[in-house]
Amino acid sequence: MKFTDGNWMLREQYSLLGAVQAHDFEQKDGVLTAYASPRPILSRSNMLDTMLLTVRFHSPMPGVVGVKLIHHMGVRERGPVFELTKETGNFVTIEETEEAAILTSGSLSVHIRKGPEWSVDFYRGSERITGSRQKSMAYITEGKEQAYMREELDLGVGEWVYGLGERFTPFVRNGQVVDIWNKDGGTSSEQAYKNIPFYVTNKGYGVFVNQPDLVSFEIASEKVKKVQFHVSGESLEYFVIDGPTIKEVLGKYTELTGKPSLPPAWTFGLWLSTSFTTNYDEATVNSFVDGMEERGLPLHVFHFDCFWMRDFHWTDFKWDERIFPDPVGMLKRLKEKGLKICVWINPYIAQRSRLFEEGRDNGYLIKKPNGDVWQWDMWQPGMGIVDFTNPAACEWYKGYLRELVDMGVDSFKTDFGERIPTDVVYHDGSDPEKMHNFYTYQYNKVVFEVLEEKLGKNEAALFARSATVGGQKFPVHWGGDCYADYESMAESLRGGLSLGLSGFGFWSHDIGGFESTAPAHVFKRWLAFGLLSSHSRLHGSRSYRVPWAYDTEAVDVTRFFTKLKCSLMPYLFNTAAQAVEQGLPSMRAMVLEFPEDPTSEFLDRQYMLGDSIMVAPVFDENGFVQYYLPEGSWTHLLTGEIVEGGKWFKETHDFLSLPLFVRPNSIIAIGANDRKPDYDYADGVKLTAYSLADGASASATVRDIKGAAELLITVKREGKEVAVKVQGSGKALSLALHGIGEIAKVDGAASLQDGIVSIAAGAKETALTITLK
Repeated sequence: MKFTDGNWMLREQYSLLGAVQAHDFEQKDGVLTAYASPRPILSRSNMLDTMLLTVRFHSPMPGVVGVKLIHHMGVRERGPVFELTKETGNFVTIEETEEAAILTSGSLSVHIRKGPEWSVDFYRGSERITGSRQKSMAYITEGKEQAYMREELDLGVGEWVYGLGERFTPFVRNGQVVDIWNKDGGTSSEQAYKNIPFYVTNKGYGVFVNQPDLVSFEIASEKVKKVQFHVSGESLEYFVIDGPTIKEVLGKYTELTGKPSLPPAWTFGLWLSTSFTTNYDEATVNSFVDGMEERGLPLHVFHFDCFWMRDFHWTDFKWDERIFPDPVGMLKRLKEKGLKICVWINPYIAQRSRLFEEGRDNGYLIKKPNGDVWQWDMWQPGMGIVDFTNPAACEWYKGYLRELVDMGVDSFKTDFGERIPTDVVYHDGSDPEKMHNFYTYQYNKVVFEVLEEKLGKNEAALFARSATVGGQKFPVHWGGDCYADYESMAESLRGGLSLGLSGFGFWSHDIGGFESTAPAHVFKRWLAFGLLSSHSRLHGSRSYRVPWAYDTEAVDVTRFFTKLKCSLMPYLFNTAAQAVEQGLPSMRAMVLEFPEDPTSEFLDRQYMLGDSIMVAPVFDENGFVQYYLPEGSWTHLLTGEIVEGGKWFKETHDFLSLPLFVRPNSIIAIGANDRKPDYDYADGVKLTAYSLADGASASATVRDIKGAAELLITVKREGKEVAVKVQGSGKALSLALHGIGEIAKVDGAASLQDGIVSIAAGAKETALTITLK
């Protein structure tokens, strides 16, 4: 929302009182409080008939500084609130000089200027990274009833803003207006399913606005050198998070709001859905599953979408007995084929559902202010919504999920959660404006807890559409309803990269698009993209997504890239563990890995899959693709071709290829199994070190399917000698060196044949020296 009329004037409907001068300071228990007046205090008479803005500076952990702006403190605090982690210990110092009051936490300090000209400046050491000027912190009124708290933070020259959730608009946020308000708007608009009030800049710091209600951002759009954000009400809190790299910012942000959980290894395989409004029964499902097997297509998860339940009864958690008379037997038969099972659910209860009267009579559904159940006819007739602020309602909902897990269900697609009304009353008295965005957190948390309870830690996985802050703890998320064209494929990628820069580790999308049916060429290009994403699902709206429904070549493309992904699982699962440990996304915007390369700051049609593999999907019917490689010797993973980076490339690719390059000084672990995603990754693993420069080193970790490190290999090159150290599994493995010359000999417990170094099973630690020709 814009408050000003140009740079100088205020819009007529608003009145503004902004921080002009620091009146005095207090400090207590590591909190520095400043009192700012909206006009210069020149005499005692200036202290009458005015307000004081209370500004509290604090720190939940080193390198993170919180700022809370308060006008009236008597407003009752109504939940919900984001669940934040705060460290204990003495990591905050506060000092006052003649010029400023200063709070320091780790690498970050905030300086509040004394005297007649208010300013708040955030420093990384001696470098000012951002700050708030005179009148930027402000209390704004609109008429007699509506009030807002606003902040404006500076942007420097060449500073670009990223994040704010899964957004499908241009990747760099500068120039955009972003309202943090979850909506079901598809992937082709400014609306978003996953709105996160957190942004990061290429300057290596982030800003998290700790407000679950509507936060409105003007990113260099109202004032071109500012990020403005505001909320309704009498207070506003935000955190400045120092990196100094974007990776470190994400690490601290997810330390504060929650690290992603590790999805089970099987979730990384290929998921196949019934699609949304198609007709299907057990025979249809078996025709899909058996058709995949007959064509040599590895399949790992089968998903039942909405119509596993009877029409007009969603959600009742009951199989439609007209179509599935023996659901327990059917699931058993599918699981005997090696499949995991996912079913569609949502938090909405139709009036015809067997759960409606039960929910109404026990107070489990959200109510109107007059005590009636809130209902409408959109989506389902007479639809009510589960009130997850009621512990009894949570347990009631969980009970039905437990029954499904006991039947054989392994995962739930937690659809919806965005269309949450605000003219309602919650069981615990929560503010309905704040609950609109926060609702999805409680919804997905309840479902995730059931899966962890029934299946065990690191065995729980959702397929969720909506999210808010902290939702990264309940993976996986998918991009929502996209069209079946290249434009939607590209906008989906932008959304995924943006979500990854908002603290989420895992992301997927509907291969081939959700709405309508893609031409075969779109589907085949999307297959390569989808199977080189963190998670991979074939799903649509009105038509089946089995590959042979497109053409015979689509079958070959599906087989090729599914097997490639399975063989890459030792590398990909280590990438997944990095998401859990460091808060890094599996699919990474180029700026995350190459912050010193200015070209990387704008790239949104390619990404790094983990830290070492660059993927550039093809968005063109004829196979044309343009991509950029940073400096260094890059190797095509499929062909072995080496090219020098630091420039753009234009190429044409067939359907079994795309730009897929390994970063120099990397080791890629390739597994011995290309049929399934969950296997012993260390057994027979092939490791290849790529373009290892003189004096450089590289390492790789291979984990077991629970995420524990099983094997660690380090390689260091000095001239013609390469020192290799292997620690861990004691299982047989092989090592190849690519792009650094031929191997002359190997000294140590290993054999050499056809340029491949083989280490036999047995030793838990092996040291080798490889001499190059």
